[in-house]
Amino acid sequence: MNLQKNMGTDNSKIMSNKKYFAHSSSYVDDGCEIGADTNIWHFSHVQSGSQVGSNCSIGQNVNIGNNVKIGSFVKIQNNVSVYEGVELEDYVFCGPSMVFTNVLNPRCEYPQRGAEHYRRTLVKRGASIGANATIVCGNTIGKYAFIGAGTVVTKDVPDYALVLGNPARIAGWMCRCGKKMEFTEDTARCLNCQRKYEQVGREVHCIQNGVMIVT
Repeated sequence: MNLQKNMGTDNSKIMSNKKYFAHSSSYVDDGCEIGADTNIWHFSHVQSGSQVGSNCSIGQNVNIGNNVKIGSFVKIQNNVSVYEGVELEDYVFCGPSMVFTNVLNPRCEYPQRGAEHYRRTLVKRGASIGANATIVCGNTIGKYAFIGAGTVVTKDVPDYALVLGNPARIAGWMCRCGKKMEFTEDTARCLNCQRKYEQVGREVHCIQNGVMIVT
């Protein structure tokens, strides 16, 4: 593995040809793509083949695995590992010490390495994952969903859903601005930002200019 350690002597951006900041204690492997104005903080490691968008915040002691794709404006708090097979779209929030997995039935004696063994996990735009939550691999977290602290996700989470517990269960619905909504006769209006939503079965859609926005 060819590691490049950033050897800057202060907290200025490292090397004039790079538009992102990486703390001198962090490692960025060869072959990574990192967008402008992204910050990578203490003791973190971005592994080869990874793509990180612009304006991201990568906290302390974060590991981003090989070939991981991360969108722009993503915030990953301290002590999070984003393993190969996980994809984060724009504006995703990962709380401190939350956990992703990428192998469903791991065994030390019979290692399962390589992309063919990894179950894909997709976290869609704007979703928030609370501290110490666990996301079991092979599932999709819907856009603007909210995963409560300590929750264990074992199946797909719908757009805008608030899920809590172990295993995760729907406990309500969240506006894209982060406020919980109350539905009356299958419609809701956020009291904070005034966005309107409509519920159809177990799906929630935002209404803009009288038109249902479908993912």
